[in-house]
Amino acid sequence: MALHFLVDDVPLDAPVGAEIVITGAEAHHAAAVRRVRVGEEVTVGDGRGLWLEAVVTDVAPKRVVAAVTARTSHPAAAPRLVLVQALAKGDRDELAIQAATELGVDEIVPWQAARSVSRWDQAKAAKGVARWQTIVREAAKQAHRAWVPVVSAPVSTAQLAARAASRMLVLEPTASVPLSGVALAPDDARDLVLVVGPEGGIAPEELVALADAGATAARLGETVLRTSTAGPAALAVLNARLGRW
Repeated sequence: MALHFLVDDVPLDAPVGAEIVITGAEAHHAAAVRRVRVGEEVTVGDGRGLWLEAVVTDVAPKRVVAAVTARTSHPAAAPRLVLVQALAKGDRDELAIQAATELGVDEIVPWQAARSVSRWDQAKAAKGVARWQTIVREAAKQAHRAWVPVVSAPVSTAQLAARAASRMLVLEPTASVPLSGVALAPDDARDLVLVVGPEGGIAPEELVALADAGATAARLGETVLRTSTAGPAALAVLNARLGRW
């Protein structure tokens, strides 16, 4: 598969036949690590739907020049898939968002759940969101995605409940309805919001608050998945049901 450049500091309005110049970390990685060569086909995107196909015409240690051969604009997904990921101990939440990005999530929302061992104060929240966005960006680049998911600000349970006006599905092992059995109207363009709890599960009072706000509880199979795998597994199910896979 062609090497993909994900850039946000290069004008990508060049017409077919024009050359674009890529510098900085992206160019260094391509030249020094991936050993890109003149004549090699590459792709270039801005993470917001624009997709260029190009052929490398010049390579330097921190500079890659490529001639555009085709350009495409990919529309944003509808409905959007949103993962509300509870903060978890270790790197389990980070593993979840990395895999979710590969599987097509459109937005990731950190959730300070009642049973979250990891706690983000105001200062740590800014660093946490920045780190998650870096993880998501790298995963989107690796997966050759035209759109890079957005990492939103952390939410409390009350703030999360306010978002239940969208189609919110709370992943809960004790739910009576499997995710594959939840009714999904094919013409409903509202966001599909998946809520994943921390390692200790979603607290009973949180389940009640979300249900009262209109969320639907759904289970994944007969086993209890870890917080690092529940979201990606659910996204795989939804991708199939939405006809994207």
